[in-house]
Amino acid sequence: MSGKFQPKEKVDLDPPLDTPYTVEELAQYDGVKNPKVYVAIKGVIFDVTRNTASYGPGKGYNVFVGKDASRALAKSSLKVEDAIAKYDDLPEKELKVLDDWFTFFSNRYNIVGRVVQ
Repeated sequence: MSGKFQPKEKVDLDPPLDTPYTVEELAQYDGVKNPKVYVAIKGVIFDVTRNTASYGPGKGYNVFVGKDASRALAKSSLKVEDAIAKYDDLPEKELKVLDDWFTFFSNRYNIVGRVVQ
């Protein structure tokens, strides 16, 4: 794994969980309805609660919270309309960006589940 995606300080992560969450359940983890803050990438849900300075209510990356934000991350977009799960139609360059974001999150945040239909 590339060192450029490693956190500056070691992060002790819990073993990944495979708890299923519907889209509606995931939406509850927004830091308001529920104090936990979750972001999904490629169907995998990360607990980003420890970084409410970035993902909390009213913060810059809050647009990604409570949903699968794969498309927005791939496109480096903060637009609400881009914060959706659909990414299979994106060009290779954006898919690489998405993979990089997945690696970045995997090195910093606990995986708490996966999005199900």
